[in-house]
Formats: sequence, structure tokens, C-alpha cells
Amino acid sequence: MTKKAILLGGSGLIGKNLLTQLLNNPGYTEVLAIGRRALNMEHPKLKELIVDFDHIDRYAADIKGDVVFCCLGSTNSKTPDKLQYKKIDYQYPLDVGSIAQNNGATAYHLVSAIGADVNSSIFYPKTKGEVERDLKAIPFKSIYIYRPSFLDGNREEKRTAEKIMIGLMRFLNPLLIGGLKKYRSIKIETVATAMLKESLTDKKGVFIYSSDQIEALG
Repeated sequence: MTKKAILLGGSGLIGKNLLTQLLNNPGYTEVLAIGRRALNMEHPKLKELIVDFDHIDRYAADIKGDVVFCCLGSTNSKTPDKLQYKKIDYQYPLDVGSIAQNNGATAYHLVSAIGADVNSSIFYPKTKGEVERDLKAIPFKSIYIYRPSFLDGNREEKRTAEKIMIGLMRFLNPLLIGGLKKYRSIKIETVATAMLKESLTDKKGVFIYSSDQIEALG
């Protein structure tokens, strides 16, 4: 049975890779990419919906599909305003999820982060924990939460610190064994592949994958 996907964050690190995989997979007949700006690409399966996320209810009639993939996320450097940051990482994923589920979507795949914890005193992991918690209140048949560690892959913005970190993590990865395996860096395409594979299964419930478990899936 073929499916229609709804994708948030199609221009980001994981989202861009996932978009390509979805478009190339015969299990999906359509990918609705929702964003503020056009992706500047063409494909017979690709539909784009350019929205104002602060007024997402205006677009509710067009947010239809079987599976929601959320790769939305920002960083402190890109979004220093915590209120705006929380909109991107918390409010928008839930708003679109609620509309999609109301329109018939049965599954939701969320890219969260290692260390997500609603009880954390640190803003970033606390926000990730909050979106995980509140997503579970939306009555999807299945919810998949992915908590990757440091992402290893090409970035459009070439930051020296990130290049150094990628190299350092590649050196450290073999040393992180046992319970520390979840802290190994993980390839961007590995996360996207795991999300696609899981979306083609027919499971019911909430599934949370740590970084090492994502590695095994991908």
C-alpha cells in the first residue's frame, strides 16, 4: 500500500536527505513539503505548501497525508530569541501534527535529540522533552521519536568548530562502547534512512530510539 508523506524541515540537514529518499521510494506516491520558503527543486511526486506557521490553521485543508515527518529544528546561534526558538522546536511540530492527524494521518516521526528531558533545567533538552511529551497526547496510531547524537555530514554553512567536532567524534566513536555507544556521532543519511524504513512498517504505539538504536535501524 502506497502512502503520502507530510514533511516539515525539508531544507535542513536530515530533512533534505529524507526528502530525497522519500521521493525515490516507491512506497510513497506524494511528498507534501511544508515550509516558509520554496525548496527550489522539482519532482513529479513533490508538492510544496508555503505557509506562515504562526497562522497554520489557515492552511489546514491542504495538510493531508498518511505519515508526518518532522525534521524542524534550530540552533541557539540561528535563533537566539528563546520564544522564537520554542515556536520552531515545539509549537510548529505540534500544530501541524494536530491538523494532520485530524485530517487522517496515522503516524508521526519526530527528530528530537539525545538528552531530551522534560525535567531538564537546560532550555534545549527541556524543549525537546516537552515536544516529545505533548506529541504523545495527539492520538496517532504510531509515534516514532528519534534521538540522534552529534550529526556527521556535509553542512551548507562551513563552521570551523563543527568541522573540528566531526573529526574529533570520528576519532572517539570506536572508544564509546557499551552504554556510551549512544553518544557516538551518527551520519545524517543514517537517521533519514531509519525514519524511512520505520515509516514503511505497520506498528502501533510509541517508539523511542536512541542514537545507537537509530544506527542499527539505518
